Amino acid sequence: MTDHPKQVPAEFVPPSVWRNPWHFLAFGFGTGTMAKAPGTWGSLAAVPFIPLWQMLPDWGYWLMLGVTMLFGVWLCGKVADDLRVHDHEGIVWDEMVGMWITLWLVPEGWGWVFVGFLMFRFFDILKPWPIRWIDRHVHGGFGIMLDDVLAGVFAWLSMQLLVWGWANGLAASLGFA
Repeated sequence: MTDHPKQVPAEFVPPSVWRNPWHFLAFGFGTGTMAKAPGTWGSLAAVPFIPLWQMLPDWGYWLMLGVTMLFGVWLCGKVADDLRVHDHEGIVWDEMVGMWITLWLVPEGWGWVFVGFLMFRFFDILKPWPIRWIDRHVHGGFGIMLDDVLAGVFAWLSMQLLVWGWANGLAASLGFA
């Protein structure tokens, strides 16, 4: 992780989260202020939006992902600069977008959301190559977003394999059909 030139401790929860709408949004509507596992709480903050996104046509969901990713590059970079912390652990907009990526083109239903949540958290925490390298070497809002976007893509690919397997006999072989 690269330090900001005027680094302050990342554990610091700025009071601006509750006063500044950009900080509030970047901190996942306040979920990023949680003392333990703010990324997990931020991922959970993304969940209520998923049924809304799934009502969009596939291209609309894809468009929403593009907009939220580009907005996230700006938002995360701005808030990191404001706080003088490269990637404050409380900035969880990137986790929210990663969750939304994970569940694109996945069947509706809370079971799929739960599995997607587990998949995304797995890749976001484990950070397999190249995610870990990007997390440590790519700077600014782009770097903050990119590692979680890639974790979302890895989780999305895993979900697509699971959905395909489920539709092609996995459910029956496990006694669900």
